[in-house]
Amino acid sequence: MITLNRLLFLGLGALFSAYHLFLGLSSLSIPSAPGPAIVAMALYAVATVISLWPTSPTKMPLWLAAFDLAVCVVIPILVTSELDPAKDNGYATWYVAAVGTLMTIAAVRRQQFVAWVGVGFLAVQTVVWAGPGALAGLGVVGSVVWVGVAVVISGSLAKAGRDALQFARAEREATEWQAAQEAHVMERQLRLRQTYRVAAPMLAEIVRRGGDLTEAERRECRYLEGAIRDEIRGRRLLNDDVRREVMDARRRGVVVSLLDEGGIDDLDQSGLETVLRRLADAIRGTTTDKLIVRTVPRSSKTAVTVVGLRMSDDGAANALGVESDDDEVDLWLEIPRPLVDAAR
Repeated sequence: MITLNRLLFLGLGALFSAYHLFLGLSSLSIPSAPGPAIVAMALYAVATVISLWPTSPTKMPLWLAAFDLAVCVVIPILVTSELDPAKDNGYATWYVAAVGTLMTIAAVRRQQFVAWVGVGFLAVQTVVWAGPGALAGLGVVGSVVWVGVAVVISGSLAKAGRDALQFARAEREATEWQAAQEAHVMERQLRLRQTYRVAAPMLAEIVRRGGDLTEAERRECRYLEGAIRDEIRGRRLLNDDVRREVMDARRRGVVVSLLDEGGIDDLDQSGLETVLRRLADAIRGTTTDKLIVRTVPRSSKTAVTVVGLRMSDDGAANALGVESDDDEVDLWLEIPRPLVDAAR
């Protein structure tokens, strides 16, 4: 959040407060008795030191705001009790600017209500003690203006800070959205290139021969169709070794289904290669009728499950690759999530 420079604020507050105390000390000969003024200066010094303490939070605690308000009530009463309102008291009215400074500190530290109450009491006490004309002559109006300016500036800075946080959040969201879109585009381009690499030679051959293919070539086209489907549904389950083993399995008559549902998206490249290497080994040489490879949700210790089914004698179901009640599981393999990734 945008705030006043803390050291600058503390330094200015300390200088102003010290100046008011200097004026009070230099005018101790004016009051009929200096004791109340000295007590007032001591209270003001304590309140100022606590209010400007370097390690204090930005927002003034409520107990400290109440203490400062009490000091601002007591100081005018103590000092004016030994002054004659009909005379020119000179710098003996130092308390007016002191109260304004202390309440300005409170306003900057987000205790605006206490600040207004403090200068409001100062104004009422001045009118009661010396009349309405003393408001301008003693500088009460200036103290009220200080507090008003502090309230406006601190409010503006707080709003600017909130706006800056909102803009920063919006910028991060826009950046994340753009990165996601670029990742989607790159993923689509990669899949398109891979699909083109797989299908282009056979498509060119089909065009060259006008669709007149032998039965073996038609089977090869079906295998390629399955490979293209793998690129869409298999996603991260594929690398060159897995593609080769899946194609060999299909040529042996195995119905292969690859389903990547996002369960291994959190694996790094090393962990992914470990999983895919084990997957390629599992597919290699299998003679099951149907092979289902599926990713497992990230919360599991298993990354990929490989299930092999021995199908029933239902020819229609076998041709469609549909499971029947008589299908038997003759292969079950759980490929564990790499330890490095699982520990994250």
